[in-house]
Amino acid sequence: MTHSDARGASTDPRHQPDRTAGDPTPRSEPLRAVAGAGPEQLILGLDSFGDVTRTPAGEPVHPAQVLRDVVEQAVLADEAGVDALTLGEHHRDDFAISSPEIVLAAIAGRTRRMLLGTGVTVLSSDDPVRVYERFATLDAVSGGRAEVVLGRGSFTESFPLFGYRLSDYDELFSEKLDLFNRLRAEGPVTWSGRHRSALVEQEVHPKTEQPGGVRAWIGVGGSPHSVLRTVQLGIPMMLAIIGGDPQRFLPFVDLYRRTQQELERDPMPLGVHSPGHVADSDAEAREQLWPHFEANRNRIGAERGWPRTTRAEFEREADSGSLYVGSPETVAQRIAGTVRTLGADRFDLKYATGTMPHEQLMGSVALYGREVIPRVRELLAAR
Repeated sequence: MTHSDARGASTDPRHQPDRTAGDPTPRSEPLRAVAGAGPEQLILGLDSFGDVTRTPAGEPVHPAQVLRDVVEQAVLADEAGVDALTLGEHHRDDFAISSPEIVLAAIAGRTRRMLLGTGVTVLSSDDPVRVYERFATLDAVSGGRAEVVLGRGSFTESFPLFGYRLSDYDELFSEKLDLFNRLRAEGPVTWSGRHRSALVEQEVHPKTEQPGGVRAWIGVGGSPHSVLRTVQLGIPMMLAIIGGDPQRFLPFVDLYRRTQQELERDPMPLGVHSPGHVADSDAEAREQLWPHFEANRNRIGAERGWPRTTRAEFEREADSGSLYVGSPETVAQRIAGTVRTLGADRFDLKYATGTMPHEQLMGSVALYGREVIPRVRELLAAR
């Protein structure tokens, strides 16, 4: 049996960071996702939105403490062997992370090897120059480990908050993505658009130390147009699969690869992002996750006019859909299957769901890094 303090932090030694780890300086060669990577080069990461949690006793945790807990989860992830961590940007009361770059900078100072990025940065309601400068800064302080996943945002709170019209949703993203991509060359940029002041021979600072500027991905939810755009811009695709059998997304993956060939582009890596939870057994993992999954899905669903979720739907997603929940062996088998089916070069598990306590999140992180990741590599190497 595990034990926890009054606030819910785990004292189970399996869930603790390794305090004997070496100097927290970055690797000389940061990890990279590479198209066609083998099992050893596959990037296996974690993702969190900083969901506002509750203690095991059901008491709400202050968002400030949630942010500190996210940092602790990240430190454990790095020491457990997780390859990457992404944090999602939101501007609402059920998610604590509104400025992921600041949290990532705190994490950078306490970790050594993980890639550190966002999942996603809502570029449509931000300024591309400011975004670029923030991530170039994060890249410097992390020793070249920063990445940004750019997206339009599935939540819309940031648009009125920052003075944008939802009627410009698509145009904002397209225009700002174009500017961001030009900034990656890190030379003088001359540019004009409808939603931002023009630039004339403008440079951005600081510069990154590696060729190609800030490393970026584009978050895609399943639109063929979005898939085509990633290839046209030369920015890899991070495919968000949050419902249904991952095999349904094969047509988008085929389009992604076929378009690269048609445009004679160098092969680009493919990333996949899906939710899940790891515990010692399948039954324990499902029982831990279900109440938080249900409450989270129904809250968001009520805002969007969705029908209430059911336990049967949850079980279907856990059995064969996009919910990677279970023992380390079960989750590893499911991830390996998705990587094989889609030919993914990166897989990020969104490990935080709703109000799930910090203790359970730490347990999931520890099992993912120490047991799931090695097993996934073993399964893929044996095929």
